[in-house]
Amino acid sequence: MAHVGVPRGTARKRRSVALLATGVLTIPVLAGCSSDSEGPTSVAAPQDIAPASRDRVTEGSTVTWAIDGVPATLNAFQADADSATTRITGALLPSLFPMDAKGEPRLNPDYLESAKVIGQEPKQVVLYKLNQQAVWSDGREIGAPDFVAQWRALSGKDSAFWTARNAGYERIEKIERGKDDLQVRVTFSKPYADWRSLFSPLYPKEVTGSPGTFNDGARTTLENTAGPFRLRSVNKPEGSVVLDRNPRWWGNEAKLESLVFRAVEPEDRTDALTEGAVDVADIDPATANSIALAARYRSGKGGPPAHGPGSDSTPASALRSWALAHGSDEEAAEAAQAAREETREAIAVYAAEQKSLNGFAVRKSLEPAYTQLALNGESGPLSDDRVRRAIARTLDRQELADAVLGPLGLPAKLPGSHLALAGQPGYKDSSGALGEQDTKEARALLADAGWTPGGAVRRTEDTKAGSEAEEKGRAGKAEQKEKDEKAEKTDKAEKAEKDDKASHDEGMYVVGDEKPGDGPAGDGEVTAQDKQAGGARGAYAPTGTPAPAPASVKDRLGKAGKPLSLRFVLPSGPGSQSLRTVGEKIVEMLDSIGITTQVTKVDDDSYFKDHIASGDYDLALYSWPATAYPATDGRPIFAKPEPASDGSLLVEQNYTRVGSDHIDQLFDRAVSELDANASRDLLKQADARIWAAAGSIPLYQRPQLVAVDKKLANVGAFGFAAPRYEDIGFTARQAAGSTANRKK
Repeated sequence: MAHVGVPRGTARKRRSVALLATGVLTIPVLAGCSSDSEGPTSVAAPQDIAPASRDRVTEGSTVTWAIDGVPATLNAFQADADSATTRITGALLPSLFPMDAKGEPRLNPDYLESAKVIGQEPKQVVLYKLNQQAVWSDGREIGAPDFVAQWRALSGKDSAFWTARNAGYERIEKIERGKDDLQVRVTFSKPYADWRSLFSPLYPKEVTGSPGTFNDGARTTLENTAGPFRLRSVNKPEGSVVLDRNPRWWGNEAKLESLVFRAVEPEDRTDALTEGAVDVADIDPATANSIALAARYRSGKGGPPAHGPGSDSTPASALRSWALAHGSDEEAAEAAQAAREETREAIAVYAAEQKSLNGFAVRKSLEPAYTQLALNGESGPLSDDRVRRAIARTLDRQELADAVLGPLGLPAKLPGSHLALAGQPGYKDSSGALGEQDTKEARALLADAGWTPGGAVRRTEDTKAGSEAEEKGRAGKAEQKEKDEKAEKTDKAEKAEKDDKASHDEGMYVVGDEKPGDGPAGDGEVTAQDKQAGGARGAYAPTGTPAPAPASVKDRLGKAGKPLSLRFVLPSGPGSQSLRTVGEKIVEMLDSIGITTQVTKVDDDSYFKDHIASGDYDLALYSWPATAYPATDGRPIFAKPEPASDGSLLVEQNYTRVGSDHIDQLFDRAVSELDANASRDLLKQADARIWAAAGSIPLYQRPQLVAVDKKLANVGAFGFAAPRYEDIGFTARQAAGSTANRKK
């Protein structure tokens, strides 16, 4: 699935992505009770990869894996690296501490014998002992020179290297060779808790040793690799990246002979699966439903098909169709025969499609990512934390999570942290710092901030007295009527007096900055339509008097004549339906307490770049991936924005523009704390303050749906864990005409 809305690259470590947005930006009562439990909790949904022991997986064959597009770069440290970059380099390059199924970093024995902190005073020192069999594809051993070259490229000290992140590398003081190149001694100038995040992926010194190869050479090819696969070709016109087994791989040999990554747009994946063009593909709920339907499809023998063309046929309609086709009316018979033939062909085509889709299973879990409601606190009503907290406490998060995850049969456990997900050791539900869903409390917060029902109604000079000439005219007319009243003392004069009074009252209250007819009357206030002397309401209102306001508008919140109206930006692409569904529900929830939202739908391609990153929104939905290193990765996402010399705002990755010095200090302390428990405690404190600031409201953990050939093992919805590419393969040898052979 393609998710719109996942932010990429800044000076600090960029989170791995999938925009996470859209369909991905795809994508679950406000703030449940805070849990005081410590330590890891059970994973909300386990991975679903059809696990099989290696002896059950056959040798050979090719698997084709759908990606959104051929990556712009194969250098994971550049700003335009994306999820495809991560997926491909994961099979080609060393990852020293990949995440396991619980979201913890685990030492990878294929590359390391050991790695540990051997000193903290006066400075932190980490000693890496490399696997003695580990070599690059050209035969050179992986060693200290590769670590040194990557540190120098990513340290930020040499601007010739165009890098999107240097977090952690800038803290390294020096790297030394141990007794040989297989021992690497890293000394830090400042303590760094997340040292395991460094050197993953590890590039050969041929890539990181010079700005030219780092900036340009590694974008399109990697000649030297060190994974179970090696790069054979990158073909952008055809939209494919082909990997072959690495003959110099020292670990378990890859079961597949080759692995092909093929660019397939999310909206085209159902067709790609049906046509046998791919074996593995992230999919949206609609495609998952199509696969589920295919499993229940039956042919029309003995009755109509279960669904699709011909499924609405009944015995009576079938008999009538046959009678027409064989009747004496030649014209009617010809038309009926043609219709029957068209139906037979449609059924045959649909049956073939269903048979193809029935060869796939939907592997499902929860992505290591959460979708959030972002509230832009840079300016306007949302710059007031009381308004942000009120919106957060209006939301029924459980309803939103159920809407996305319930139909998929996935657990809709509400995320309680911005910095970890259920199952990770640092997870703790800190949402209690904000409070539970409470409409009454939300209204009180808004009232305290000055936003009240009827607050959008104000008395204006223009409508109170009209023009100066009109006022004088009315005064003169009133004076004359008064004289007439005293002189005549008749019923007609008394009626004139009432009309005169009504003429003074008319038009005194209008909605500030609203067009006629759009504004509400405040509580206890009167409008022109309520003061008419007779006849149809409003029929005798003076020229320029606003038309009556809809009754429902009376509850709109406002302040000083200005309505509380927020711009809600949503992606419009076919893969973003889940986000739009959630957005519609949020609009209804806010409407229930009088907050107006103006929904703006924009192209997926521009959603993040032109709106989220630039701050052109009030409310938006996008996702953040989970990480094993929240002290490093969370800091730029929640850092307090700082003004730049040119007057702009430096937000790093904090696209809500909400932050505080205290939160920054807690992150800084956590990333320098080498005691894991102490570091986690500091992060929990930071998370509680992030909840209280209400700039980001986690709604649900995103669903992970992957269509996989039923014969494939060890691949699917991985959850937290990194794939073990060498274990992926078929549990039964492919027959002639199978996917791999059809592509050749």
